[in-house]
Amino acid sequence: MSDLAPRTRTAFPPPLLIGAALAVVGLVLLVFGATTPQLVTPAKAAVALLGLGLLLAGASRLGKVWAGPGFDVVFWFGAAWLLLLGLAILCAPWLPLAEDRDVASTVAEPVFATPTFTGGHPLGTNAFGLDLLARSLYGARSSLLISLSAVALGTVVGGAIGMVAGYFQKSVDRVVGIATNSLLAVPPLILLIALATVLQPHLRNVAFSLALLTIPGMVRLARATTMAYANREFVVAARAMGAGRTRILLRELLPNVLLPVLSLAVVMISVLVVAEASLSFLGLGIQPPEPTWGNMIAEGEGRVFEEHPHIVLVPGAFLFLTVFAFNVVGEKARGRWDSRSVKL
Repeated sequence: MSDLAPRTRTAFPPPLLIGAALAVVGLVLLVFGATTPQLVTPAKAAVALLGLGLLLAGASRLGKVWAGPGFDVVFWFGAAWLLLLGLAILCAPWLPLAEDRDVASTVAEPVFATPTFTGGHPLGTNAFGLDLLARSLYGARSSLLISLSAVALGTVVGGAIGMVAGYFQKSVDRVVGIATNSLLAVPPLILLIALATVLQPHLRNVAFSLALLTIPGMVRLARATTMAYANREFVVAARAMGAGRTRILLRELLPNVLLPVLSLAVVMISVLVVAEASLSFLGLGIQPPEPTWGNMIAEGEGRVFEEHPHIVLVPGAFLFLTVFAFNVVGEKARGRWDSRSVKL
């Protein structure tokens, strides 16, 4: 009877086969759209985006087969982009990049060269023959340095103020609440423009201006989390054993407040990247020839964008992917670490 038992089939599971096919087709379309010089720039972008979508769909199916239904391909794509961008920024001085800011050395270089993804200018050049890939990477260094510095300053200041307000409450909480609401009442862009007209457009001053945008949100999150833990058993026990207020804040409450605040900080980085790009686009941020994504996009104003759209699309793509990646990673962190998040 055992010889009549049905034998198990060893063929590939359909999800694995479909995922592999989608990934291969997407990769082929992505490479074809990126490296075919006969296509115009909008057609290249359309084919490359279609290939990227199919590649992500295939990777999602493969990831769910190997890692289970909880695999999130968008999160891993965002994390991979941030890792790749960070490595490129750190290694930029040693990479074989063309000139990014000295117009005197690009007299013989082609101007408004379109992206070919090969050769000496894979992402093209601007009106002065400066390489857009090099300018995008060095612009990422400026934008991320400003954003990370602003978020770090806002997290430390706002988190400390929020913890003090949430722990002491009463009059301290009321004063902090009035100050926070007053700062939130001012439109962010108006506040940034006012500060930019007073301060010199240096990295330090721009980071200080952007830090003011993060403080109210950090204050509110740290205050709410502190109030949620202030009457828990371990805090009451520490207070009964004679622990001082400073020790309770630093040893008992800070570890519980830190993770939610850091998860919000990751999301705030994306907000500040956009804010810094807006200031640079308006001419109130870092000034040329120092590249940032904002002043690179500003180079494509008017008819330049109509005739040479890559001048805007290249830094715009870097800006979009970076903001998207920070949002995805930050929301994932908030869902895991923020006690106020709803976990399904």
